[in-house]
Order: sequence, then structure tokens, then C-alpha cells
Amino acid sequence: MEFFLNKWRLGEEQTEASYLCNLLILCCPSLSSYTAPTELQHSIMLLSPAAERSQDSLLSVLWEILEDQSHRELFGLELGSGTGQHVVHFAQEMPFVTWQPSDIKEESRNSIRAYIGATKVKTALEPVHLDASEPWEKWAGLPRSSCDIIIAINLLQYSPFSTAEGVFKGSGQILKQNGLLVTYGPYAINGTITPISNEQLDQTLRQMNPEWGLPDIDVLRQLAFSDGMRMERMIEMPESNKCLVFRRL
Repeated sequence: MEFFLNKWRLGEEQTEASYLCNLLILCCPSLSSYTAPTELQHSIMLLSPAAERSQDSLLSVLWEILEDQSHRELFGLELGSGTGQHVVHFAQEMPFVTWQPSDIKEESRNSIRAYIGATKVKTALEPVHLDASEPWEKWAGLPRSSCDIIIAINLLQYSPFSTAEGVFKGSGQILKQNGLLVTYGPYAINGTITPISNEQLDQTLRQMNPEWGLPDIDVLRQLAFSDGMRMERMIEMPESNKCLVFRRL
């Protein structure tokens, strides 16, 4: 789940839609392949500069862990897709993965639809409502052992602990054997948060909602183990973030 810094509403007239599309491209160069979304004039496209900054480094991680499977078709689920910027970027660059975006907010799902329409990607499906804190049987009807990879980008930090529990319980059921769960964001380690900027972020999140905050990697490792997974890797990322890679046993 992303913290949206800006929100752009596409106007009812084509001239306004074209203007805002060009403005998006100026802010985010990776959107240069977009065309003015005439069919989406009444849609809402959300823009997260943080998502724009992180998408290439995240793509590199996904390529690294999935490259040996790039010869076959994979199915991926993104939990808390937010704006839709990440999922369409991954779909554009990794055509061997069909992505199922999801979010609990209708506003976010509308944005995801708009990005899919604007980019015309073929491997990003219609976004679905999915609350990761609910039992896996309510995860948009996804069958057991149906996913090769599940990703959660900045979801655990902006959610109560029940969501983290749900992510691991659900992933333990939805992932295929040897499937991967990748979570991204800032974390605590053994109860310690570094650097100071992450401490400040944790305090800010807890002021916004006492149930939010930076999760502890060791706690997540234990959750994974109890749900039939193990943490394989911890990858250092820009801006004091980390990617955690869990494998279903």
C-alpha cells in the first residue's frame, strides 16, 4: 500500500486528459509510452513519486529471483497495489508473468484500471478487491497453490499486525510449492530501527494509526515458519528499504 503524495483527476474533455497525461510524463519519465487515455476520461490516475523511484530497483530484484523461470508462464499476485504504477511496470518488463493486482480501496482499483488502459499491457488483469487480513478463502476466489509469486510493497508498514498475519497465512495457502513471497519496505531488526529517518517514519505511522508501524523482520520470519515458509534472502534496497524473500516449502 502506497502513501500517495499527489492525485491527478483526468478531466471530462480530451484536452484536459491530454494535458494531464503530458504532466504525468514530465513527472515520471517511465510513463513516456502512454497515450492520452481518451477512454478513461472519467477515471482517476493516482501518482506516487515513491513508487516511481522504487520500481526499477524492485524490477531488478524480481528479475533476479525469477529469471530461471522466465521460459515458462508464471502467475503473480500483488497485494495492496495502490496506484498501479508498480504492477504495470512489472507487466511491461516481465511479459512471462501474468499479474493479478488487488487493493481494498475502490479509488486505488480505479487508478490501477486507468494505468492498465493507458499502458495497454496484456499481462495485468482486472484489479480485484482483496483484504489480506481476511482468510485466504476470501482472497478474490484464488485457488490454493495457484500463485508462483506474491508481492507486497509497503503494505505491512501501513497496516495493522493482523494484515501481516493474513499475508503469511494466505501466502502459505495460495503459493505453489517453492513459490515466493516478496515484501518490501523499511523494517525493524531485533526491535531496533535504523537509520533515524526510519525511526521518524515509524513514529509518524504510529501517530497516524497506533496499529501501523515498521514490522520486525524476526517476527515476520517466525510468521513465515509457522505458515510453511522460510525466509531465504534479505536484500538491501535504496532509501533504507529492504526486500525480504520467503519461499513456500
